Amino acid sequence: MLNQEQALAIFKKSGALLEGHFLLTSGKHSDRYVQCAQVLQYPEDTSALCEEIARRFKDDQVDLVIGPAMGGILVAYETARHLGVKNIFAERENGSMTLRRGFSIQPGQRVLVVEDVITTGGSVQEVIDLVQAQGGVVVGVGVLVDRSGGKADFGVRKVGVITMEVPAWEPESCPLCKEGTPAVKPGSRGLK
Repeated sequence: MLNQEQALAIFKKSGALLEGHFLLTSGKHSDRYVQCAQVLQYPEDTSALCEEIARRFKDDQVDLVIGPAMGGILVAYETARHLGVKNIFAERENGSMTLRRGFSIQPGQRVLVVEDVITTGGSVQEVIDLVQAQGGVVVGVGVLVDRSGGKADFGVRKVGVITMEVPAWEPESCPLCKEGTPAVKPGSRGLK
């Protein structure tokens, strides 16, 4: 069993949870930044985090685990491994989530939707809609980090290994800017 404090320690150790002054892709500023790819580099840590998702859904008769590409691929694989079931992933094609590569969902199949991090949960909702359109039954949503503070609602049980509310401010109302702290742009082309 992994509690939130232990999970946060794993994220901080890997550099996946940063604290400071960040310029987000949205143009807003925040004092925290989550980059799950940093923690997913480490198989032992990834296994421990996904085992916690699997543990919380072990009694739900899950038949299949699915996650959206890219962030949900490793999470789906490792969670499915712990549950002893098959995993697949959905990917965006022409702006919509779809199943490719011969993947399918059988009518009545009990499906767990997973993701690395959610803020509004848009991608997860698209995957839920895809599963339901295929006739699958969504038993729940499991995420490594729920940045919505628990507010994202999918109409099914949702489990976050870490649940936090990450503030985001417009630049003109950012308290860190008012203190004179420079903002750093994290991500694939910014902070390493």
